[in-house]
Amino acid sequence: MTEQRFTWQVPLTHPAFAGHFPGNPILPGVVLLDRALLCAQAAMDAGEGTLAGAGWTVSQSKFLSPVGPGEELGFALTPDARGGWRFNVQGADGRAVASGSLTAQQA
Repeated sequence: MTEQRFTWQVPLTHPAFAGHFPGNPILPGVVLLDRALLCAQAAMDAGEGTLAGAGWTVSQSKFLSPVGPGEELGFALTPDARGGWRFNVQGADGRAVASGSLTAQQA
């Protein structure tokens, strides 16, 4: 397996911004985790492994920098020794946004 890269532009009207936080919208970390999981599943579906899990374990997640509406994010996923993925998220300006590990669980 090799490193996989994905980009995502955060929608200006993402529903999470309505309550997080009014007047100062910041993308919740759970939305970044959800996007990282979608990237891992896409990498696996593209022949980089078999999705044999009914769920995922998230570990060592860190949220390093806030993300606002309209920002473009880069997701880099690197396979790890346990058969999971290490993810790093960067803003278009190169700043570190988030990182962590994802492992598919057996059904």
